[in-house]
Amino acid sequence: MKIYLAGPFFNEEEIKNIEKAEKILFSRGFDVFSPRLNEVRNEENTQDKLWSKETFMNDKRFIDWADVVVMLYYGGYSDSGTAWECGYAYGTNTPVVVVHLGKDSNLMVHEGCHSNITLDELESYDFTMLPPKPYMGKMF
Repeated sequence: MKIYLAGPFFNEEEIKNIEKAEKILFSRGFDVFSPRLNEVRNEENTQDKLWSKETFMNDKRFIDWADVVVMLYYGGYSDSGTAWECGYAYGTNTPVVVVHLGKDSNLMVHEGCHSNITLDELESYDFTMLPPKPYMGKMF
């Protein structure tokens, strides 16, 4: 199974969580694309339109490739890239499994996803059957 791992990696907590998700998914034998592991940005090219286009097209190509998108989501915290990845996957009928790491959810995220799980549940979630699990927490 091919999995695209969406989620921010801008600070230590986010990096720790995405690394844990990568480790879980790789150890379960999935073919995983993680933008964090395929970063093309560096200090010299962030003002270059080619870097921007390459990053965007790479993410789009690998969401199109994926069977499932796993999204790390921090609730009210806004990350436009991760939100776009979730919306694009939904729009192309790619199931989105949201790993909730916050205390609340935006209705557009939990209504647009297939299932809502915790990081611990990622270790045993059945990606073959993709059982739906609705979001039960606070939403805005």
